[in-house]
Amino acid sequence: MKVATTIGGLLGLALLVALFARADWPAVVDMLGSGGGGILWLLPYRAVFFLLYAVGWASLLRPYDPEHQAGLGYLFWVTSVREAVDRLLPVASVGGSVVGIRLVRWRGLAAAPIAATVIVEIVLTLIASYLFTALGLLLLVGAGGTADPDYRRVVLGFILCLPIPLITVLLLRYGSVFERSQKFLRPLIGSSTARNAVSLDLELRACLRRVSGLCATGTLQFAALLSGAFEIWFALRLFGHPVGVETAIVLESMTQALRHLAFVVPAGIGVQEAGLVVFGHVLGIGGELALAVSMAKRMRELLWGLPSLLSWQWCEGRRRLYH
Repeated sequence: MKVATTIGGLLGLALLVALFARADWPAVVDMLGSGGGGILWLLPYRAVFFLLYAVGWASLLRPYDPEHQAGLGYLFWVTSVREAVDRLLPVASVGGSVVGIRLVRWRGLAAAPIAATVIVEIVLTLIASYLFTALGLLLLVGAGGTADPDYRRVVLGFILCLPIPLITVLLLRYGSVFERSQKFLRPLIGSSTARNAVSLDLELRACLRRVSGLCATGTLQFAALLSGAFEIWFALRLFGHPVGVETAIVLESMTQALRHLAFVVPAGIGVQEAGLVVFGHVLGIGGELALAVSMAKRMRELLWGLPSLLSWQWCEGRRRLYH
């Protein structure tokens, strides 16, 4: 995974350099400047995304946390830390989940139930992402983008990957995935870890039986993904190129689809920019304008993510000091 992340990061960086080498860099800077201080409104707006995810996660944790030891405010913070780890660190979009489990365990909850809710949340995010991509593809068809070869590649990739969410849910629900895998690793990990694997499978099956909670969390996650389209809509208006809601949804959904497919690329570097440039071209948005939008989103990632990472490290330091 480290090798794949390193290679992915280098390829993404090369792609980013190539995009900016072909672009009119002064024009990109001028567009960013035309946005003025209004770009900063993207920062408080991002709280909507974290809140929706935190509420969904809280609904999954509720059976295991009747006393609300991990309250909504705490989960909001943990969600922002998870996002920052996945977006800003070279962890192939999985390190944030590990950190999230650790942080919630600080509130006295057992590891297996927390891990089960995080795994279920990841699967629901995968399903929500597929639905969001499907919405974007339908809107792209309506916008007349079907003749573009990049559109056809995305459609083909989407169709080929469709069985993945269903297979994943079935394996987690009926396959005892962790119990089976630990049998091969027992000589290395020991019997105590083997028992933990069995407990995790049991908690996963229990989570997947709570259909109402799954539907509520999945709906909130879809709404969170949809909320990201507003960032593009708002940025384009600030840059003097207003677009409709449908166009913003297409750009956000296609960009997120590419980032999920290229999950080994740290922070989706180059991938996000390429997605906005390619699909922006289909929708009549110039390359420089698309890069300016991407830079606005990157700025928001950094200004949200860095304080979240620092707060996490501060808490880790205090915990080591007093424990």
